Amino acid sequence: MGCVILGVIALVAVAGALVTALVGALLSWVLGPTAFRPGAAGAALVTTALVLVLFAVVAQRGIRRFSQPMDNLIDAASRIEKGDYSAQVPESGPPELTSVARAFNAMSTRLKASDEQRRSFLADVAHELRTPLSVIRGQAEAIADGVYPGDADHVMPILDATRALEVLVEDLRTLVLTEAGSLVLNREHVEPGALVQDVLASFETQSEAFGVSMASAIDSTVPMVDVDPARLRSALANVVSNAIRHTPAGGSIRLEVHNTGEQVGITVQDTGEGIAPNILPRVFQRFVKGPGSTGSGLGLAITHDIITAHGGTIDIQSTVGSGTAVHITLPPAI
Repeated sequence: MGCVILGVIALVAVAGALVTALVGALLSWVLGPTAFRPGAAGAALVTTALVLVLFAVVAQRGIRRFSQPMDNLIDAASRIEKGDYSAQVPESGPPELTSVARAFNAMSTRLKASDEQRRSFLADVAHELRTPLSVIRGQAEAIADGVYPGDADHVMPILDATRALEVLVEDLRTLVLTEAGSLVLNREHVEPGALVQDVLASFETQSEAFGVSMASAIDSTVPMVDVDPARLRSALANVVSNAIRHTPAGGSIRLEVHNTGEQVGITVQDTGEGIAPNILPRVFQRFVKGPGSTGSGLGLAITHDIITAHGGTIDIQSTVGSGTAVHITLPPAI
């Protein structure tokens, strides 16, 4: 910028000299060769001064046009460095700086959203950990103080709360791995129908306790899938567990395995209470759950991440009072 300014000053000086010579020649021709020499010199000085002042004004405006957006960017970057992710800059100035300002604003918006999600996530985790820890502490202190005897009936709540903590910690670990792209999948060629039957068998006792019947319909022509059987079984278990908890006694759950175009489809259909319209669009977000739900709100978020990690898709359709259908698609094994 300094070199450019010096070059422009040199050009202005040359232009001033030429203008001075022209003005002097014009005055000499009009007034005579000797009649206006002092005036000619004064006119030359005035002209040169005017040219320099005009250049200074134009140069100042040009430099300001570039410097103001840069000052705004530097100030906003300083605010973000201090943790103020709401910093934005005016998208004005030359096209190049406008593009930079637009990218900066997009970056600060993402940082702000990420920071809000982080704070919300930590608050939700603390809330979910507080309940089982309170149970463990309360029961343990009661037993230690002699209020309760240390028998199986009073130790059982401690064990149940401990298992809930284990599940929550494992769920959080899975979420962290999927978000970081570090979830390890031990893929195998698996028959989807057999996997679904295993999941059904593992929930027989629970479904009977809730008075909910379970059935399956498996298409024998469905190809095998290349999946991590433990991860996929866990994902399906989350869906079935939700269906059982939210289906009243006398209701039913049906699991289907079928071909969906070039994909393998798995559908879990229940006749339960359904999902409220204000919650349905957010069911795959972390810690989202309906009123009265006893879960952590992580099951469907983990299921979504596991299915996505396998290259599949998951979608939910639900009507309050009529039931819910979870549709999963997976690519067939090659």
